[in-house]
Amino acid sequence: MEFKHTSVLLEECIENLNIKPDGVYVDGTLGGGGHSAEICRRLSEKGTLIGIDRDRDALAAAKTHLAEFRCRKHFVQSNYSDIRQVLRDLDTDSIDGALLDLGVSSFQLDNSQRGFSYMHDAPLDMRMSQDDNFTAFDVVNHYSQKDLTRIISKYGEEKWASRISSFIVNGRKDGPIETTGQLVDLIKAAIPAKARREGPHPAKRTFQAIRIEVNDELGQLTGALTEFMDVLAPGGRLCVISFHSLEDRIVKETIAKRANPCTCPPEFPVCVCGKKADIVKISGKPILPGEDELLNNPRARSAKLRVCEKI
Repeated sequence: MEFKHTSVLLEECIENLNIKPDGVYVDGTLGGGGHSAEICRRLSEKGTLIGIDRDRDALAAAKTHLAEFRCRKHFVQSNYSDIRQVLRDLDTDSIDGALLDLGVSSFQLDNSQRGFSYMHDAPLDMRMSQDDNFTAFDVVNHYSQKDLTRIISKYGEEKWASRISSFIVNGRKDGPIETTGQLVDLIKAAIPAKARREGPHPAKRTFQAIRIEVNDELGQLTGALTEFMDVLAPGGRLCVISFHSLEDRIVKETIAKRANPCTCPPEFPVCVCGKKADIVKISGKPILPGEDELLNNPRARSAKLRVCEKI
């Protein structure tokens, strides 16, 4: 299957990365290389792109897509949270910029065999790395009702989490739930008809929650953001695109804490804790897709971009 992915907030990311032709840039969520192509287009032969992805299909597609560019390129199958080890392996101390696009790619959604989409009937998988062993099947069939309720409520922000988990547990009594189609049917049965007719697809939030659990997406994010800020060279920028409120809250709070690390009580007239900011926020409020982008790519509607710069 051809790797297709429409890059979200592409122009805004490239503009805010403030790319230096001879610089070193990391795309921590390489995907099909859409953002990276525009980075490479602005790099000289001395410039370097480091592309990281957990998905070997994405890496293979990106190598082909980016072959025409003259800059130095390194493709690494890893998790972006391992950025320090990736840089050590490449004998690189610091970088001039980095991009994290936290959304699942269109390729992964549209490839029915990956099990990410509630629009296709497929095996329950949802792994971003095919080398991992833990899948959506394990969550759906082995988690207790209490744990299912917890993750669907917390990661999916689903008001019907308790009913959905109850229907899943009862449904698997007749045999394992093996496909996305079976899971969608149970979710639809759990949500009252009136609620199903309102808002997004009834399975959207539950599928998001299970995907986050399978890939430990939130567990790695806070630490990864800190690691990326640590390895930025002075003037280097980090651009992060999030797609739901849980991710955006982590990005917002991590940047804010780094930009204002003072722990002195608010009544103190001057800072005495000695903690100094080494990051400045470039965008106070998140940067959102414009009307034209939303018209051409409806999947961008929930995207938010936040940017910070190393002092």
